[in-house]
Amino acid sequence: ELIHTILPELAVEVLHKPFLCHRRTKWGDLMLVHYEGFLERDGSMFHSTHKHNNGQPMWFTLGIREALKGWDRGLKDMCVGEKRKLTIPPALAYGKEGKGKIPPESTLIFNIDLLEIRNGPRSHESFQEMDLNDDWKLSKQEVKIYLKKEFEKHGAVVNDTQHDALVEDIFDKEDEDSDGFISAREFTYKHDEL
Repeated sequence: ELIHTILPELAVEVLHKPFLCHRRTKWGDLMLVHYEGFLERDGSMFHSTHKHNNGQPMWFTLGIREALKGWDRGLKDMCVGEKRKLTIPPALAYGKEGKGKIPPESTLIFNIDLLEIRNGPRSHESFQEMDLNDDWKLSKQEVKIYLKKEFEKHGAVVNDTQHDALVEDIFDKEDEDSDGFISAREFTYKHDEL
């Protein structure tokens, strides 16, 4: 027989929405956020980018499980200048184990402020940018050219040997069927797991 566990829901409350919204967050986007995290049980703050982190906001990639599952689910379709309050059950946060100052089975509350959105490394746009001959797969050469451009954009000098090592590393991780190409599906596969 089926045993249904009732999962506590993720609650998303929009505290502030900007009048104009030019772009909404989607999976694969990089988001620059300020946030404060509280324990629901006693309201105590366990982290704040304003207080910790030298007052600097934090970059985070949406939808690849970089932070909490609750963040991945709760921060989609968000506009720059928007503020959200997320109430995240333990199953979508640190679960039975807890982490650091966060006890096991804690429901967490986050106030999150979105400052900027950029195309992340896994966005559809960057795949098309990398895929120079439009065959829907990336060769080592294509990945290498793209990396070179990205590094030059940021003023970093990287020699060929380092580039080759990086490319090999990327292919080890991404080229699941080891055919020497990363397909569009392999490239965005991390999004499918959610």
